[in-house]
Amino acid sequence: MANLSLTEARNRLSELVDEVENTHERVVITRHGREAAILISPDDLAMLEETLEVLASPELMRQLAESKKDIESGKVLDAEGVAALMAERKTPQ
Repeated sequence: MANLSLTEARNRLSELVDEVENTHERVVITRHGREAAILISPDDLAMLEETLEVLASPELMRQLAESKKDIESGKVLDAEGVAALMAERKTPQ
């Protein structure tokens, strides 16, 4: 993660946007030696916002905890098991 002064970031903005977009590295922009802003890619922002939504949802957190318990206890399906389950659900009853 690069640290740049506001003046340097202003002078190199186009280059920094290309770098952030292509590498997904964040750029910290400082003003008077203190962090003032962080430049991140739109994909990274979307990922962070989605993560915050999950963390803010008690139901999703419960489902995540339940899934972790299933994995730890070996209650998982391999590819063949998933395919069989999907085929079973497609079959009219």
